[in-house]
Amino acid sequence: MPMKSVVFDVGNVLFGWDIKALYAKLIDDPARLDWFCSTVVTQQWHFQHDAGRPFAETSAELAACFPAEVDLIRAFGPRFNETVTGPVPGMPALVERLAARGVPLFAITNFSDEFWGPFRAVSPIFDHFRDIIVSGAERLVKPDPAIYALALRRFGLASGDALFVDDRAENVDAAAANGFVGHLFRDHDRLATELAGLGLLD
Repeated sequence: MPMKSVVFDVGNVLFGWDIKALYAKLIDDPARLDWFCSTVVTQQWHFQHDAGRPFAETSAELAACFPAEVDLIRAFGPRFNETVTGPVPGMPALVERLAARGVPLFAITNFSDEFWGPFRAVSPIFDHFRDIIVSGAERLVKPDPAIYALALRRFGLASGDALFVDDRAENVDAAAANGFVGHLFRDHDRLATELAGLGLLD
């Protein structure tokens, strides 16, 4: 059966993401910046937002642990878009090419529901997408099998209909075990080659 559609991850597939991109503007000392991003505002702390916890709660808890860092902690929510480092090279054009061919495009992203709205508002690339599952809204995160089952239902896909593209092996493996064909993203060129081989790109 020919491949019908593509389901993308967002962070580090379509857009780069790095907490340090924000805090490098706020912390001058490199050693202190490394400490802050590895000890205070960390990826592990942020992933609570992807699972649906509100920033008001998580920031208050973190500030109680690090009261001297309260101003920097509070900056994370309203300035979240500054953690996005821009489009991954080649990917906006790739999405445009797929859309121009009429390939149905979807996304499953581990992303805070409250941060998604401001990010989506400045990211017109998603106008090409028919639907996007945001983990924080669903309170399901990759690689939970339930998020892939939800995607098949909501996107109207049968098992094997879609190529799932993600930069994390555990997410790709879970997708492959739950109805998708997986592609572990490394760069635009390798993805474009696979899409061409599947008949989704010229």
